Formats: sequence, C-alpha cells, structure tokens
Amino acid sequence: MSRKDICLYFQVHQPTRLRLYRFFDIGKDSHYYDDFANRTILRRVAQRCYLPMNELLLEKIKAHDGAFKVAFSISGSVLEQFERYAPEVIESFRKLADTGCVEFLTETYYHSLASLANPDEFRLQVNKHKAAIQQYFGVTPVTFRNTELIYSNKIGEQVYDLGFKTMLTEGARHIMGWRSPNFIYSDFTQPKLSLLLRNYSLSDDIAFRFQNRGWDGWPLTAEKYLGWLKNAVRDGGDVINLFMDYETFGEHQNAQSGIFDFMRALPDAVIADGEFGFGTPASISEKYKPVDEIDVPEIISWADEERDVTAWLGNELQQDAYNKIYGLYEKVALANDPSLWLDYGHLQESDHFYYMCTKFFSDGEVHKYFNPYDTPYEAFINYMNVLSDFTIRVNDALAVADAAEPSVKEATAAKKAPAVKKATVRKAPAKRKPTVKKQ
Repeated sequence: MSRKDICLYFQVHQPTRLRLYRFFDIGKDSHYYDDFANRTILRRVAQRCYLPMNELLLEKIKAHDGAFKVAFSISGSVLEQFERYAPEVIESFRKLADTGCVEFLTETYYHSLASLANPDEFRLQVNKHKAAIQQYFGVTPVTFRNTELIYSNKIGEQVYDLGFKTMLTEGARHIMGWRSPNFIYSDFTQPKLSLLLRNYSLSDDIAFRFQNRGWDGWPLTAEKYLGWLKNAVRDGGDVINLFMDYETFGEHQNAQSGIFDFMRALPDAVIADGEFGFGTPASISEKYKPVDEIDVPEIISWADEERDVTAWLGNELQQDAYNKIYGLYEKVALANDPSLWLDYGHLQESDHFYYMCTKFFSDGEVHKYFNPYDTPYEAFINYMNVLSDFTIRVNDALAVADAAEPSVKEATAAKKAPAVKKATVRKAPAKRKPTVKKQ
C-alpha cells in the first residue's frame, strides 16, 4: 500500500486595527489606526505563538532530516506589522524557509475580499503579495490561498489566469456530497487548476476543540489523533489537508492546554508509524492527479457552519460598507497617490467586515471572541467614519489633479507633442509597484 500524505497548512494574519474614530475627526485627522493595540497584540502573539511555534517546527524539520514539511500563507498586513514591531519573527520564518521544507503561499496582500468585488484590485493585491514573499523569504510562490479560503468557479478561473496551478479551499459538505475531501480535485471550469480541500472536521479538532474539556475527544494525544487520521482514509484517500490559523498554537489554544506538546509529538508519531508522510501543497498536487471536478457556482469559505461569506457580507451593515469601499476603486486609481493606495488596502481587510457580523446563533461565540467592539453597530459606525474621511481625501486628490491638468496640457502643446485626450489618460487604472512599503 502506497504511503498517503498529510498537508499541514497555517494561515498567519493580524489585522491593522482602527482606532476609535469619531464623527468630529472626519476632515481633521486622517490617522486611522490604533498603533498601540496593533503593537501590543502583535508582540503578545509573537511571544505566545509565532516565535515558539517557529522554533518547534524548525526543531522537528531538523530532527526528521526534511521528512516533516509544512506550508504558510502570511498576509502582507501582518508582514508590515512584523517589520514594524517584531522583526525577529521575520527572521524566524526565514530560518524555516532556508530548510527547503516549508512552502510559502500567495494570497491577497491585505487579506481582503477583492476576489468578490474587483478583478483588477484582486490582481494587484495578488501580485503585490507574491512580490512581498519573494522579497522577504527569497522564494517564488506557486500555490494560491484566497482570503478565508473563499472560492468559486469564477475565482478559480481568475487564479489560474494569474499563473497558479494549485489552490486551497474548503471541503464544504454541501459541495462535496458523497465525495471525500481526502483527494485532489480540479476546478470545474478550469480543469488544469488542482484543488486541495480542507478536512474541516480533523482540522477543527485541533483549531477549536483541543482544550474543550466537554468534548468527547478530550484529551487529544498524538497517538489518538493518528488513529483518527488512519480511519479517515480507511475507505480511500490520498491526502488529509489540515488547514488552520497559526494563532491556534499558544493564542487561541493556550500553552497550558498542552497544544505545543501535542504538536511536538505529532510529527514523531506520524513518521514512526509510516502510513503517512508530510507534503506541501505544491508537492502533493504534483504527486497526485485529480480524481474528479468540483462544481462551485456559489461562493464558499471556511467560516461558520454555512461555509459561505455571510460572516463578512451577511447583513446590510456589512454590504453597505463593502459597496462603499470597493465603489471608490476607480477614484483611487485615478488619484494614484501612494498614501491613498496604502489606506485603501488596509481598509479592505476582511476583519473590518467580520466585526460587523450579527450572527448570534451556533457561531456567535466565535465571532464574539475575535471582535474588539462591543457591538457590530459600533464596528460599522467607526468604520464608516473612517471611510468618510478617506472619501474626502480621495475627492480632494482628484480635485487637485483636475486643477493641474490645464498646465500639463499647455506644457505638452509647447513641446509640440501629440495631444493626449483626457479620457485616454483615465481609461485604465494606474498600476501600483508590487513591492513592500516599509512603515
């Protein structure tokens, strides 16, 4: 019997949190971010999670002479915060990159919902993130992971057109039917795009249930979990995809729960047993051929029981904020001001919309845990106040550009150069240089 694979993938992201921004700040103060909270939280999570887990993974990779492999997607937003507040975390990820046993994936730079809103903005953010990973870690990503594993047939086509042959998404029950997530599948409209589907049950056993003493699986040991992995492929399967937030380790599941001891023991148990090996998304998609196509006409994600996008766009507050920020794209592109581009990106972070969620049923506790606001309405009002000021800045930048146009035309005419029509200048949004801007 051929050996099967485990794909361990971790998402690393911290939002750029907004400060308390009042109505009376609009038009007067355009600094939107809570620098103290961003620094404090980033430093805390670095000490609890990023640094100890990176050290643990590096130890296991060396101990098993490269047989242990993992994958990461690190958003541009958190890379900026690492550089600003905890550069030692970047260095620890570089040490992992140097092993050759870690794959770094591409996503939207700002961990945004751009794939749902604007193909041009989506492409710009993907290229910017790809350039950032190349700059920080010296590797060129070949696998794509969209924000919150958001996926549909249409998004899959865009991702393939951007040059990716492999993409991660959710093994949602309503799209899988009788099929198992433990195989490689292909995109329905673009068969050359391979899809790795998250096994949400086994992933959530670690990410959400690990320290729950009321759970019938508690306490979870490496040996017990290995037994579950074997049972999952007893009737067939090539790969088990375990995808989770990296902050699971030490932050969401605290060190006292034994989560680090579990992760230290798991690679040893798996490799000693021999039924499974560890692979990265790129190596697994090369090793196995898709067994079927997955048709996903409606958008899915890895959030909540519904596995859709209602966590970010499920109510009128979220939809209003979403429509207004993405409705500014053309104006921001015409203004083409670096500071506006930067704020425009950070205001797209999916977290801002998540904080406005009004789901208070089965997934309510999860939303409450990740929400710094007392109510979704406070999150909405604060965001819209910021967006009002940002809109004023965009409109002012366009007014300045319009006022400068006559002198530009006169200078052009004096040189007897061919006249350029105004419509031609503004027809295509200006491109941003896909590099990381140091803060």
